[in-house]
Amino acid sequence: METIKLSQDETSRLLLLCEDHFNDIKSKRIAPSKLQETFVAFANSDGGDLYVGVEDGAVQGERLIGFTEHEEANAIITTLLEETLPSVENVGVTFLKTEENGYILHLAVPKSPKVHYTASGDCFIRINAAKRKIKGERITQLGYSKGAELYERKPVADVEIKELLESRLLLDYMTRIGSKLDGPTFLRKQRLLTTSGSDRIPNVGCVLLFDDVPQATLDTRCAVKVYRLRTTDKDYKREQLEEMPVTINGPVEQVIRGTIDQVARYIDGVTFQDGNQLVKLKYPAEALKEILVNAVIHRDYSLNDDIHVRVFDNRVEVQSPGRLPGYMSVDNLYEERFSRNPNIVRMLHNLPNPVNHDIGEGLDTAKNELKKAGLIAPIFEEKENAFVVTIKHQKIASVEDVVLSYFYDNPTAEITNKLVRQLSGEDDMQKVKLALQKLRASGHIRPVDESANAFNFRYVKA
Repeated sequence: METIKLSQDETSRLLLLCEDHFNDIKSKRIAPSKLQETFVAFANSDGGDLYVGVEDGAVQGERLIGFTEHEEANAIITTLLEETLPSVENVGVTFLKTEENGYILHLAVPKSPKVHYTASGDCFIRINAAKRKIKGERITQLGYSKGAELYERKPVADVEIKELLESRLLLDYMTRIGSKLDGPTFLRKQRLLTTSGSDRIPNVGCVLLFDDVPQATLDTRCAVKVYRLRTTDKDYKREQLEEMPVTINGPVEQVIRGTIDQVARYIDGVTFQDGNQLVKLKYPAEALKEILVNAVIHRDYSLNDDIHVRVFDNRVEVQSPGRLPGYMSVDNLYEERFSRNPNIVRMLHNLPNPVNHDIGEGLDTAKNELKKAGLIAPIFEEKENAFVVTIKHQKIASVEDVVLSYFYDNPTAEITNKLVRQLSGEDDMQKVKLALQKLRASGHIRPVDESANAFNFRYVKA
């Protein structure tokens, strides 16, 4: 296990650490079984950092009381890594060596795609700076939200298989993909029937795909509501609605196409006030399509809420029920792949000219199309029980503007060519170099060291 020596400044920062949703400190005297509750809560929620060997802030006197040697923490490490059910994967374990107070055990706990339990069989989640024990239906809901349990496979007891076998939607789908199977065999092979007792009955995914009105059949709301709001305000008022929200009902494919059409009608003619100019908004259709498709196919259908699409004067907001599943986070959306509703995704993708790309490609397409249009990338936000994508009609800032904005927010900081490329998204080192030289010539910035290599200059605000 890695050992990192802490400087005095790093030690001081550790003591100032605030316990919150992502950080916690514990005394080395804590019972391993008790610590496991916090460990499980982090893994079941959004992950976090756990430091063992730091006393609570309310303690008077010395708060850093670490382990005298690595082996002293063996019982804790064994309990957390080997006795958590199932084991949490990819946990980072590091010892932080202090000057005079021994070793602090640091555990970097990832957000897990599974539901975890302590050795005693208890399940916890992290809520702000505390852990909360959950039971029964709440654990089931946690499994659905993570994608560990597939809600699309849940049987729908009051739907007879005969109803769906006679559905024009099922017959049309089978014709479009060229299937020669009989209806019952097709549904069984596509995992759209779930065993309940001695019977196979249609599941949620089957109903969403082939029921005429799943919104009337299922226990949860699964429509899309589209709003046109004559405002740029974050908190809108009812009177700012251009008309009553339009509700898009029907099976999944129909909902997707209906939502795309309705949003397109609202977007046509939308204007944006830029200073004294009235600018007509032009969003790339492909970017909007991909965001809307993702909202429908990756939402958490176990939650009793519709998707809400709000078209403002200067942006489009798409709010989808459910937080990101599994190990997905706002930071890894473009790199990682995880589907909460794999059957629905696969069935739609099997169609000729499918509405959806392979998993994960849709967001890349949306980002690239917005960039081509000169607009900033979509903005992602996780709320308590929803995921929100915002497409702003905001032009991509120049490199110079990015640098000036950075120094406005961080007046005593330094900036480098590499950092500017990270902040602006501009990959061309030469372009960034020229922009920095331009700002230097205009007196906005100055180099820290005049003798440094051109690409290694560190700049500060002039």
